[in-house]
Amino acid sequence: QVQLAESGGGSVQAGGSLRLSCVVTGYTYRPNCIGWLRQVPGKEREGVASIYRGGDDTYYADSAKGRFTISQDNAENTVSLQMNSLKPEDTAMYYCAAKPFPCGSGGWVFRPSNFPYWGQGTQVTVSS
Repeated sequence: QVQLAESGGGSVQAGGSLRLSCVVTGYTYRPNCIGWLRQVPGKEREGVASIYRGGDDTYYADSAKGRFTISQDNAENTVSLQMNSLKPEDTAMYYCAAKPFPCGSGGWVFRPSNFPYWGQGTQVTVSS
């Protein structure tokens, strides 16, 4: 059973930075796509960034482009999300999620129902 453990959340002022990490363990076959999604109470979970484990193809939601960078360390089974120039609207619970097939394209990339494996989440709070 794939297990994901997030870390690195916290509170920061607008314009600041945070780095989230996700350690992926417990798999027989390495998941092909790892994504970061976020959710605020009362709203649907939305995608932030994803990375294809078989190469370095990366995918970003419009809200993350130019500010966030997703990367992976295969030796450590870790996928990280560097978040810069944070805004109050980035405040959310951030989840690491995995799926056993490629990330896909278009709306398929971040569709929450496509990710069968999820971490517990880490809270990010950005104050103005």
